[in-house]
Amino acid sequence: MRLDIVITGVGGQGNVLASRILAKAAMEWGLPVRTSEAIGMAQREGVVMSQVRMGEGAYGALIPDGSADILLGFELAETIRGLAKLKTGGVVIANRQTIFPVSVSLGLSQYEPEQMISYLENTAAQYHLLDATALAGEAGTYKCTNIVMLGALASLGILPYDEEHLKQVMLDVIPPKLRDINLRAFALGRQALGGE
Repeated sequence: MRLDIVITGVGGQGNVLASRILAKAAMEWGLPVRTSEAIGMAQREGVVMSQVRMGEGAYGALIPDGSADILLGFELAETIRGLAKLKTGGVVIANRQTIFPVSVSLGLSQYEPEQMISYLENTAAQYHLLDATALAGEAGTYKCTNIVMLGALASLGILPYDEEHLKQVMLDVIPPKLRDINLRAFALGRQALGGE
């Protein structure tokens, strides 16, 4: 089995940590893994795209356009930008959060969340939209938005390893003092997409 996952968002959302957790879980499950990260110029709020390829037959770290099985979008506009990576019939899990670029603040461009959601609805065959940032806040800190997104992904049952394995790897990676908050975040992400 091979699974290609693209994670897109902006700096500071935990994109890279999420990709490392997914990759580590795959490696510990005995799967070959390749990863790639493209990080924007700014550490905070610059574009970040991570790519995780797990399973046999992935000969490079970059996922070709139109080939990703899953797109995890941590920010709405970056989700739309990442759709080019998704294969026909691929799954999108998108966070409703919007982070306005500087050009919008300066009045040089527009950012229309409702139009983006409409575009997503009309473009992606399988999509799930949730307010992962609000759920992260409910768990204890918005900084665990990435873990909410991983919980949502785990609830779909499409990863090549089971949810408990992913959760254990997450706990191994996260500092002990943050484990309870992240466990709550993971559970809230699962529940948001109908998981128990």
